[in-house]
Amino acid sequence: MLRIALPKGRLFEESVELLLKKGILKERIEEGRKLSIRVGNLEVFLVKPFDVPVYVENGVADLGIVGKDVLLETKPDLYTLYDLGIGFCRLVVAGKEEDRELYQKGSFFKVATKYPRITSEFFSQKGIKCKVIHLNGSVELAPLIGLSRFIVDLVQTGRTLKENNLVVLEEITTSTAMLVCNRASYRNMRSMVLDLIKALQPHSGES
Repeated sequence: MLRIALPKGRLFEESVELLLKKGILKERIEEGRKLSIRVGNLEVFLVKPFDVPVYVENGVADLGIVGKDVLLETKPDLYTLYDLGIGFCRLVVAGKEEDRELYQKGSFFKVATKYPRITSEFFSQKGIKCKVIHLNGSVELAPLIGLSRFIVDLVQTGRTLKENNLVVLEEITTSTAMLVCNRASYRNMRSMVLDLIKALQPHSGES
């Protein structure tokens, strides 16, 4: 039996739809109080997005679905097997429109983010000194209350930025959902893992 960790929240519905469509999940599962669900020959764990690679790296789950943004931030020791092509987002620097010129010309910024590693590396490569303020949520609030001038955050539609009078100042990278695998599971359950990857791949006549 394969154990797979699915991310709760933003990616959950798209992940379940894909697994149903490809015949990997035999019945729909809902995001609720139950965090471990047995469906056919799969055991599914519902965990927070940043915990997916932790479960997989430590062998609690054989496979996981996780955003590329999380992998770039956490750099876990596991195999990234397949880009699932769902959950497209952009990781961006955002701030107030009136701070655009400051962003383009400044040499030191305070930046609030859920992605401290990516943020530090990005500004370091640009030769800009940066104080990173690590937040776990409501990052858009930081420029409004003076906690930071800029934020680095994941943007899907841009609606939340707009509602908080923020604009995208620069794109860092794009992110889609990736299938990841525990290294030992890949060795010991290789045929099952490869069968699952094959099922996920587009078939002829499929868009």
